[in-house]
Amino acid sequence: MNQINLYTTPTKILKPREVTIVADATFFGKRKDKFGVLIFKDVIQNEILIWKLISKETVVEYNYLLNKLLVLGFTINAVTVDGKKGLNKVFKDYPIQMCQFHQKMIIKRYITHHPKLEASIELKRICTRLKYSNEIRFTKALDIWYIKYKDFLNEESINWNTGEITFTHKRLVSAYKSLRTNLPYLFTYKSFKNLSIPNTTNNVDGGVFSHLKN
Repeated sequence: MNQINLYTTPTKILKPREVTIVADATFFGKRKDKFGVLIFKDVIQNEILIWKLISKETVVEYNYLLNKLLVLGFTINAVTVDGKKGLNKVFKDYPIQMCQFHQKMIIKRYITHHPKLEASIELKRICTRLKYSNEIRFTKALDIWYIKYKDFLNEESINWNTGEITFTHKRLVSAYKSLRTNLPYLFTYKSFKNLSIPNTTNNVDGGVFSHLKN
């Protein structure tokens, strides 16, 4: 601990320029330990631009680092994020790419890795083509799926103890809604090919966070 306290962090000299950012956070231990780091990395020059120790991942922290970069004179081309709620508003002035890997993980959490329902199996199959598709083809596939299973999705069940009425297949409904909500941000990297936008946050998740945790 004494060695850590005596260590002086070298001053980082940042040169304002055009950057394409991957913004993401990670936590050491468990989130309840409230010790994490938020990083903005430029993928054009493969450089960590700015970072901040955080106790909680909030849009306030993202906004703080964004404003700091703007004050320093950086021009932001685009941003890749993991889909955390509220980040679309933070980066509303820039092209936003939703991490396709995180989108797949969201669908997996809702319908599991080995879904049993026919509708879930087909939705998973559509998602496996995410990387190889484009917005038009993916939207069409999603539309066809929805038309086929619309009545199934709208089935409702009643809790006879509380009287509450909910979707019978609410996790599948949530998976579908997630795709619809994030659809405008899933193929940004193909619409702005000149900006070097990555389609995932793996540049930070695997390229930076894994080393930090090791």
